[in-house]
Amino acid sequence: MSSSTKSKLYDLPVSNNGARCRIILYKKAIPEQEVQIVSPMDVGGLKSSEYLAMNPEGKMPLLSIEGGMNIPESDTICRYIMSTYADRGPDFLPNDARSNAIARIHDMYITTIQGALYKAAPPFGIYGTRSDALEELQKQLRIIDSFVEDDRDGMYLCGKDVSLADASLFPTMIFMDVMFPKFGIENAIPVKLKTWFDQVREKDSVFAKVYEEVKGGIDAWESKGRWNDIWLAGLRDEAPQTIFDKLISGEIPANVVYQDDKVFAFKDINPSAPAHILVIPKDRMNLSGLHKSSPEHIEILGRLLVAAGEISTRKDLGFVEGGRIVINDGSDAGQEIPHLHVHVLGGRSLTWPPG
Repeated sequence: MSSSTKSKLYDLPVSNNGARCRIILYKKAIPEQEVQIVSPMDVGGLKSSEYLAMNPEGKMPLLSIEGGMNIPESDTICRYIMSTYADRGPDFLPNDARSNAIARIHDMYITTIQGALYKAAPPFGIYGTRSDALEELQKQLRIIDSFVEDDRDGMYLCGKDVSLADASLFPTMIFMDVMFPKFGIENAIPVKLKTWFDQVREKDSVFAKVYEEVKGGIDAWESKGRWNDIWLAGLRDEAPQTIFDKLISGEIPANVVYQDDKVFAFKDINPSAPAHILVIPKDRMNLSGLHKSSPEHIEILGRLLVAAGEISTRKDLGFVEGGRIVINDGSDAGQEIPHLHVHVLGGRSLTWPPG
């Protein structure tokens, strides 16, 4: 690329995906006269008409080439920079398949759900609950850790040479290192990855620079109370356990009619109809009553109603032609136990309005 050609990388310091592009730019010592890093706010923000004309997805990073095309998606941008500036600095392409494998796993299975660490509410990729997404993030870190050799010759993921894997994973690891503890999750980063992360941050000046950029952005979020109202970080279920928790654990026996990983259903010991089943979430998630529900609870509320609907069709439980699905919310409605529960009643004709 001619030094007179100028491109703009639209990005923000806190962006872990954009940070991988910055690592490659910095390591290749590409001057601002050739690729200028600018904020999307310079054109009105990600949702401005000017930015959307360049990237209809409304996301960053975006590499806008003067007199050329606009390139979205960080991996695509990185590969463009690596090929265009192949004669400068490290090539980031060691003869090691693990580099592409780690970068691919990172992009497919980590960045798609990383929002569980900092976004207000689900969904996070394919996961409808934050706890499931956080568990999956830890699983994917263990998988990536298995690609790292115990006796590799060098501080980078594939040995002596810095690779696309390092550039892709390192900024995201800053998120992991800082944010997992906010959810009470310690030691989430496997040993080999933690050793690599600490080494490159301490010994490679470019990685140290990017660490400060991303961490500074996270600190700004923190100063504005970003995690104060996020479930499992600033918000947790600290209410006393109820008899339902003892039924779920098996401490108290229950006549269980259905259960899965999220839902527990059992016969009411004081039935108000020939068929009377209670359906409850195994994890209360602060749902002492329906009035406590939020977007964080969309999946479990759906799961409860689906289970209730299926139970109301079961002739073996005494249901005939459907059932009445009831949620009592609060003392005025007759709720007695502060753990959300769905009543499924049937087995006879029920009148309306109820008493």
